[in-house]
Formats: sequence, structure tokens, C-alpha cells
Amino acid sequence: MRNCFFIFLLSMTLFSCDFSSEERIDVSAIDIKVSVSRFDIDFYNTETSTLAETKRGYPLLFPENVPDSVWIKKQQDTDERELFAETQKIYADFSVLKKQLTTLFKYITFYNPKFKAPKIITLISNIDYESKVIYTKEVLLISLDVYLGKSHPFYDNFPKYIKQNYHKGHVVVDVANAIINRQVPASTTRTFLSKMIEAGKRLYLLDAYLPEVTDEEKIGYEKQKLEWAQRNESQIWKYFIENELLYSTDTKLNQRFIDDAPFSKFYKLQDNLSPGRIGAWFGWQIVRSYMKHNDVSLQRLLKTETEEIFKKSKYKPKK
Repeated sequence: MRNCFFIFLLSMTLFSCDFSSEERIDVSAIDIKVSVSRFDIDFYNTETSTLAETKRGYPLLFPENVPDSVWIKKQQDTDERELFAETQKIYADFSVLKKQLTTLFKYITFYNPKFKAPKIITLISNIDYESKVIYTKEVLLISLDVYLGKSHPFYDNFPKYIKQNYHKGHVVVDVANAIINRQVPASTTRTFLSKMIEAGKRLYLLDAYLPEVTDEEKIGYEKQKLEWAQRNESQIWKYFIENELLYSTDTKLNQRFIDDAPFSKFYKLQDNLSPGRIGAWFGWQIVRSYMKHNDVSLQRLLKTETEEIFKKSKYKPKK
């Protein structure tokens, strides 16, 4: 039985400071207190006699309509115990990740002074990859069993493009994305160009929040896939132009170029060499070009219409 989560809406926050990928912001003086509760350890070390105490410590994770017998059975389940044991091999010590998350929260606070670091709760979710990270205004839930390493046998039946980011180094990226998804409102635009730029805005926020993380880690590409995108940038852009895709409202373009996928779909023989989400990658380059050529804040970027961003970006694909 998967842990039950309560997902709350977070109102859009605003950013008031300028950001340049060519600058490195000093956030060392920002004071952030980060609280980490190891529900995974506390729950699987709980005995029947101490279950009530554990429940009091984590009311969010114990719905009132679920009887104790369910939790006792779950806690004693052989498969769950094995999953817990494997997780502890990597995450018995959470100090490195806590430091990374603290730095992330400092950068977010720099751009948004009203941001409050959420309480971090680590847990096991039976490899629920759709709920790897859940963020509310007060709480951040991290399912550690989805980050055991892409080659872990528990993930043998997962597609390569799904499990390639199931490693320790990607936790902070998923946390940042979870926060960004609450900060950036869902787009109502319909054109392919608008969808690319909306995705690019989110990736640009990763530039601001995670300046020390590599581009391949931020977008979740293998190195050779990122290099393929960079090497073929001009030809792909030419394909978009010649096939009149930029202002198309065909929803099939989402699956081909925006959504997570093993590769992008140009309907060519070598499609499998490309990374998925190539449209999001192009949106990222457009937004980066816009911010390079225009003196605007992150707050202004988020409010700017995609067509204005495109026109003022002076974007030119690298040849």
C-alpha cells in the first residue's frame, strides 16, 4: 500500500531580483534552517507497541480511516523490508543531501525573500515514480526508494529514459522542479512555440536555483543526448521552421517534442539518437537568449508573454 499524500495548492510566488547565468550569486550569508524527519527510518523501526507514537509524529502520513492493522502489515512486509534495507545502504546518512537542499533553499530565498524552507520528510513509496517529490508550502516529501541508482535491479523493468535520473544526484533537481511547478502557473497557450518557451522558463529557473548543476542533470539528459541536441541545433530549428510547427496548435506536438519520452519524433531513421523533450530544450535556449539580451528580472520574465520573449530573444541556433 502506498503512503497517502495530501497535496495542497501553492499560490504563485514572485521574484524580485535579476539573474544572469554568467554571474554567481553569493548566498552564504542567507540564514536557512532546514528540518529533516526520517519517516522511512522511524516507520520501519517502529514496533506494534510504539506505532501510536509514530503516528502522532507524522499525522500527514496516517489517514484516520486506515486501521493500525494495515500499517503493521505494511511495516512487516518482506518486500517492503528489503526496499527499506536497500534504501538505507545509500541514505542512512542524509547530511550531503541536506546540505544540497539547504543551498537550493538559499538561492530560492535570494530571489524570493518570502520563501519559507519546508519541513523535509523522507519516506519510501514503493517506487512510485509519479510521486518522487511532493511539495506543499510547509512540507517536502521525498521518496528515497526512487533514487537508488539507475542500474539498481529494482528498476530493471523501467524504461531507460525513465530510470536514468533515479540516482542520488538528481534529488535536488526534482525538488527544485517541484517548487518551480508551484511557482509558475500552468500555461493556457496553445501554440508549439508558446509551449516550448513555457518549458524554457521553468528550465531557466533551474539555472537560477541550481547554478552549480550541469545542464544535462537539469534537463535530465544523458551526456551524449545533450551533445546531440547541441550538435544538431541548427538542423532541428530548420525542421521546425520548414514544417511550420512554431505556431501550430496540433496537440500531437506535445508527445513528439515536449513530454517525457525516450526520444523526440521527427519521423526520421535516426530519431532514437535524439533526446526526448527537445522542444523544451529549445525553449530553454530561447529564454536564455532573451535574458541575455534584455535587462529584466525573473519576476518580469514569468509575466512576459511568450511571443514577446521570442521576438526580443534574438535567438539564433548555433551552427
